[in-house]
Amino acid sequence: MEAQNFFLHVHTSTDIVRKMTLSSRPASVEELKTKIKEKFDLTIDFTLSYQDPDFNGQLCSLLDIEELPQKAVLIVVRSESDASSVTSDDTVISPHARIPERAEIWPCIFRVPTFSFEVELVLAEGNAAYETTGKTLKLNRGQKHNILETLAEQMHGYKAYPNVKEISMVAEALVNKHPCLKEPGSCAGWYGWKNSLTFKMGNYRTKLSRAGSLEVAVNSGKRSKNNPQKDAPHTNIKRPKRAEINFLPNFPRDEDASSLEQQRQRIIDEVQMTDKNLVLITKLMDSTFALRRKEIVCNELPVNEILKRWPALKLESQICAEFHRVTNVNLKNCFFAQLDQHTHRLQSLFRKKASRTGKASELLDQLFRIYDLQDQVDVHVRRAVVLRALPPYMHESDVSFFKMWDVEQSDEPNISDVPLGLLLSNQTSSDAHFFCPERIAVLIEGNIVIESSTLADAFVILFALTYTLHLNYPKQLLNTFDFVQKVLMGLEDGKLRPRVLSLKNDLLAVV
Repeated sequence: MEAQNFFLHVHTSTDIVRKMTLSSRPASVEELKTKIKEKFDLTIDFTLSYQDPDFNGQLCSLLDIEELPQKAVLIVVRSESDASSVTSDDTVISPHARIPERAEIWPCIFRVPTFSFEVELVLAEGNAAYETTGKTLKLNRGQKHNILETLAEQMHGYKAYPNVKEISMVAEALVNKHPCLKEPGSCAGWYGWKNSLTFKMGNYRTKLSRAGSLEVAVNSGKRSKNNPQKDAPHTNIKRPKRAEINFLPNFPRDEDASSLEQQRQRIIDEVQMTDKNLVLITKLMDSTFALRRKEIVCNELPVNEILKRWPALKLESQICAEFHRVTNVNLKNCFFAQLDQHTHRLQSLFRKKASRTGKASELLDQLFRIYDLQDQVDVHVRRAVVLRALPPYMHESDVSFFKMWDVEQSDEPNISDVPLGLLLSNQTSSDAHFFCPERIAVLIEGNIVIESSTLADAFVILFALTYTLHLNYPKQLLNTFDFVQKVLMGLEDGKLRPRVLSLKNDLLAVV
């Protein structure tokens, strides 16, 4: 059989598209990457994405060389772990938008920073004396100020509004590293430091607000004696509540609302094109991130208006990128890795509950009866049954969230009253389509935003949109979405709900 040529358009920069022709399909993705490196003289580590013709040109990661179309548009995606410098012509595209301010979530172990040279000398001598005599150190005002100011700056590098638990963690880490700072009159030895850090963080935010930091300035200017008509000090506070690390960033340097508005108009023009330049759209969405967050968080524009002003948020690749900008977490990699890792254990827990009595058990039993009758069970079906079983296991109703539509048997269902949900439609009412519908649409405020190929893809895209558009979780599925956020995605901010904590304990228990 005569070998077929493969014609590739390789995007290695926002402005340059390079053509590449191969006489045959490479043996593996790694071989294709090697050929691209040799052809275009790339020295960094990267992965490849391609525009999938089966899904309207949406970007997909190239993991199997057999998925490579004969005529393909390839995107060179710089690996997040690659630390090499970008070439002078900026030929490497970041996998997601560059984080404007923060790149890390609050750490499990807080590392105490280095203080001023004077304070470090004093602490070294104080620690030595504490080890021999047990005598604690008395700091002067300037030394204590340096410690508190340095710690406040370090904490702000993770979040502007740390909670009591996190501030306590910092105070405990401080006295553990420098035991000479322990307080003789405190049971834990750091309670006074916790109070001092709490007040210091408030003062630090005030300084940042006066300096123009939008993240904290948005909560200033509340009711006072001189302005009695304004909001009360503790009402309508805008702060991260779901572990968002870039909640409300400032505009990029040398940019203002007018220049960013011009870029927004360019995004609209690019999205309307039949042959979309997805690399350029990503770059423009990256640079306009601060403007978009200001409109969403501060101006609280309706969802329909936001999507009209930012139509790129209807593209799956841009929803994933926006989620990464807000949380610095790779949406699909994290979600599917954790879901697949725990699928077997979750199914065991769900089946165990299905064998009992009660309304939730009956729903689970019915669900797994249909699942066990499936002729073919692949990874998509396994993911789907877990996501469908999660709400009843949490004693939550998903009736208004999962909208079923048998196209041949009924008219299109009324979705006008659905704040958040998924529309699963089939041409027939066969149970075979219960977990793998022919069409899955993501619904927000009664409108179809985007369609996905599988139930799990649609669910995780909807989850990402709650961050992207700053939406509340569905009231009837708070436990379900909390489990996804805090257990599967690892975006824990505050304590777990009782049922979520119970499932997490059962899931991670040694069996």
